[in-house]
Amino acid sequence: MRPNKLPRRGLEQDSLFDIAPAEGFPGDAEKCSFMRALAVSPGIPNSLRLEDVPEPPASDGEVLVETLAIGICGTDRDIAAGLYGWAPPDSDRLIIGHESLGRVLEAPAGGELRPGDLVAGIVRRPDPVPCPACAHDEWDMCRNGRYTERGIKERNGYAAERFRIHPKFAVKLDPSLGGSGVLMEPTSIVAKAWDQIERISRRSQAWRPQSVLITGAGPIGLLAALVGKQRGCEVHVMDRAASGAKPELVAALGAAYHAGTLNGIAPDLVIECTGATTVILEVLERVAPDGIVCLAGISSGEHKLTLDAAKLERSMVLENTVLFGTVNANRRHYEAAATALTRADHVWLDRLITRRVALRDWQHALERRPDDIKVVVDFKA
Repeated sequence: MRPNKLPRRGLEQDSLFDIAPAEGFPGDAEKCSFMRALAVSPGIPNSLRLEDVPEPPASDGEVLVETLAIGICGTDRDIAAGLYGWAPPDSDRLIIGHESLGRVLEAPAGGELRPGDLVAGIVRRPDPVPCPACAHDEWDMCRNGRYTERGIKERNGYAAERFRIHPKFAVKLDPSLGGSGVLMEPTSIVAKAWDQIERISRRSQAWRPQSVLITGAGPIGLLAALVGKQRGCEVHVMDRAASGAKPELVAALGAAYHAGTLNGIAPDLVIECTGATTVILEVLERVAPDGIVCLAGISSGEHKLTLDAAKLERSMVLENTVLFGTVNANRRHYEAAATALTRADHVWLDRLITRRVALRDWQHALERRPDDIKVVVDFKA
């Protein structure tokens, strides 16, 4: 039985990054007819299952990739619960998985990718029209909603033993990242947030964020804190957890941790990752003049609050406050994410992955446990 851990470096012979392709498997999808995949019937609760599906079609892309791991997030759980997700056209099945880590088996000669390279797949694809944003490869800003997303919207995802992908949508990773490379997709969300923050900050030649508050210490929040420290900011992280891995990881970054209260902090920049309406209102009241508040979390919609919109609008106008939301990422954000992960302490990154679940035990990956940060399905365990 293989160790239930995705190694990083100093790899043992039986680690997933030392495994040679199965004997007789030349990386040619034509010679294998089926593979295992996590598939769901969108809109039907509890329909997620591990089943045999056909090998990925050549139309999916010239690069053939062996899946090493996928990350699980709230979107995957919503799809499994029947609350979200759309199957590809002419199909009633969606292969899930948008947080990917794989190893190239086949790639076109003369390109950037080579067999053996670690890669992550980009999630979104441009709409077919395309809209002005998609026409400029900014499909994360699609204006007409006709984009597709692997593992989410009308396009099969990466939670299969193999997938195909066009080189444009595959991002090469530094091999030293090992299993931590599965953090690429959530890091790309953070990279886009910082990209948008930089663009907004150009409204003032004098504005530079010194103090940054991250609300929520899940994967997005912790990765946002990482990038904030890489940018030389004073970073504060607020979360409900009073002890455990979250405050320890924040301390290891050299950032300040706040369990449930902000203690009078007035940050220049807030990256809000909880989606909790009460937290959003609190940070809007606390952000410093000329501050920026980035919303990177999504509310559950379960709680309704009475809002004095006039008071909030007056405060934002008089204080020059900017409030904006962000989601998804394009290729330049994935490339920025790859750079940020390579620069990071890889041991610290490994600690973000609190559970690694073998593919055969995939049901456990959907469970929510108190100490979870990032849960990963290991395709090689």
